[in-house]
Amino acid sequence: MPLLRFDIVKGRSEEELKKLLDAVHRAMLKAFEVPERDRYQIVHQHPAHEMIMEDTGLGFERSKDMVLISITSKKRTEEQKQNLYKYIVEELRKDCNIDPKDVMVSITVNEDADWSFGFGKAQFLTADL
Repeated sequence: MPLLRFDIVKGRSEEELKKLLDAVHRAMLKAFEVPERDRYQIVHQHPAHEMIMEDTGLGFERSKDMVLISITSKKRTEEQKQNLYKYIVEELRKDCNIDPKDVMVSITVNEDADWSFGFGKAQFLTADL
């Protein structure tokens, strides 16, 4: 059920985008142990000048391949989050040749009442899920 938003620089092909989304979904399956069809991903593409992602003083430069992944999710453990970060960069390097320095992830936590998957119901509260 995590909702993932990808902010990337324009220019990737449809095939490249599919690989990117599939890679991150595999990481999500491993780290958060979500069901296979628990997949909610949205891609936002920007001209390069609209994405400024510096290094917070860590001393590296990002390339045009940078990816910002914003995740909204129910509460997860610190271990799950750290595993997710690791799995994401592993999968993206392996399948998309994206350097780990070009991957930034931010997680925003919410609660059961903050989700409705349709039909005007909060399925986590109504025990439908």
